[in-house]
Amino acid sequence: MLRQLMSTNNAVTLFCPRHPVASFFHLFFRTSAILVYLLCDMFSSRFMVCMVTIILLLSCDFWTVKNVSGRLLVGLRWWNQVDSDGRSRWVFESRKTHGVNTTSDADSRIFWLGLIVGPIFWILMVFSTIFSFKIKWLAIVIMGLVLQWANLYGYVRCKVGGKSNLGSMAKNYLGVQILKQDVSGKLLFYNQDNKVLPLLLEFESY
Repeated sequence: MLRQLMSTNNAVTLFCPRHPVASFFHLFFRTSAILVYLLCDMFSSRFMVCMVTIILLLSCDFWTVKNVSGRLLVGLRWWNQVDSDGRSRWVFESRKTHGVNTTSDADSRIFWLGLIVGPIFWILMVFSTIFSFKIKWLAIVIMGLVLQWANLYGYVRCKVGGKSNLGSMAKNYLGVQILKQDVSGKLLFYNQDNKVLPLLLEFESY
């Protein structure tokens, strides 16, 4: 009985997202853009109306995925900022893996499935518009591909970059740096230039 109850709870956890509203809108805008693109010729002959509708849906999808669903569903975030010296810098942030606000498996599956399927569809549509000579749709298709590919690239960098960054930190502190003890008895990390480095136990952005 207890085993059946546990298996039922696990099944509910796998298919019930912790953030249902964020999960819904994560899929809603990109799915709507795809449906409008596929069906607009059947219901409307006005190309400009279809184009504006698809562009609005793609823009809403880009903003929602970048600023809301990525942070809530998988604890990842990326953005571009301009430093004081005028240089543009990309920032990729990953939430700490422990704590109360950790993400669920259902949220993660919904997020990555929607994030990956979207660019694949628009890649196929690029070839479809070229080979079917529907050149008027090419700009919209390329826009959909660019916007959704940008989010995919940013979140893959967040996911993979965080692990590689931790690995490089561990190698840097354990393999290259020399552990010394100063006069007061405090333990400090020094690099090869004999400069004191802070010991970072966790990281959030890189």
